[in-house]
Amino acid sequence: MKLNIVVPCYNEEAVLLETTKQLSMLMDLLIEKGKIKACDIVYVDDGSQDSTWTLIEQLKAENKYVHGLKLAHNVGHQHALWAGLEWSADRCDAIVSIDADLQDDISVIEQMVDEYKNGCDVVFGVRKERKTDTAFKRWTALGFYSLMQKMGVDIVYNHADFRLTSQRATKELMLYPERNMFVRGMVKLLGYKTSEVYYDRKERFAGESKYPLKKMINFALDGITSFSVQPLRLITSFGFIVMVLSIVAAIYALVSYICGNVVAGWTSMLISLWFIGGVILLSLGVIGEYIGKIYTEVKRRPRYIIEEAI
Repeated sequence: MKLNIVVPCYNEEAVLLETTKQLSMLMDLLIEKGKIKACDIVYVDDGSQDSTWTLIEQLKAENKYVHGLKLAHNVGHQHALWAGLEWSADRCDAIVSIDADLQDDISVIEQMVDEYKNGCDVVFGVRKERKTDTAFKRWTALGFYSLMQKMGVDIVYNHADFRLTSQRATKELMLYPERNMFVRGMVKLLGYKTSEVYYDRKERFAGESKYPLKKMINFALDGITSFSVQPLRLITSFGFIVMVLSIVAAIYALVSYICGNVVAGWTSMLISLWFIGGVILLSLGVIGEYIGKIYTEVKRRPRYIIEEAI
């Protein structure tokens, strides 16, 4: 079998040499063991501002495994990942996607290949431990997976984008037309035979995380709104509750008026107005998020543009 490894890159000059070294050593080992016959490492440069693409060109000249795709501008991790998957779909039997920072344990790729040969079309890399993450990062990440599951999204707990997909699974994935992409959820929808391999998450080899808090929040919102209408249903439920409370308050006010027990309550009135106003604005924001996604989808713009391929 031929294996492709797709690695999205954004400003990864600090880790690229070490990533290539470790992946190349692993590929040599797998070929020596007879587990694979050939391999390509496909780096997808997502509009990097540093010397990432220059390094990819240099590595291509020196390393038989390395290939590169240069996107015309920064389109985000999920679209860069998609570009690598789409480019590789007709060029190999299976594809492993992994980030460039070496936090995912590349040694479990051998287990992924074994699972593929046992008939699995999708093999998820699942983190056992996140001890290298800060307490805040660990708490928010685990909270994200829990929230997604409570929202009814079918997602593998503690799985990011480290996975193996067979050629047929990748081609079926490419048929999904949406532009608002949450790939780890889309892969789970395929329905083919899956399995999981477990590993401990490592510290980032070098460089800085490309997912600060703002991007993490945006990514979580994309995941929830792309796969669940539960927020809209919560708005409906909350609106019903507020309506019932309003009826109760109206009955109370009417009884108080009849009994002559009317007291001017500016504080309670102001609090009520601010509360209802906040609920309305929040509801409009959630609805607007969904409308924004519809707006993005109907334009049907390309997910990415490849400027150069080597």
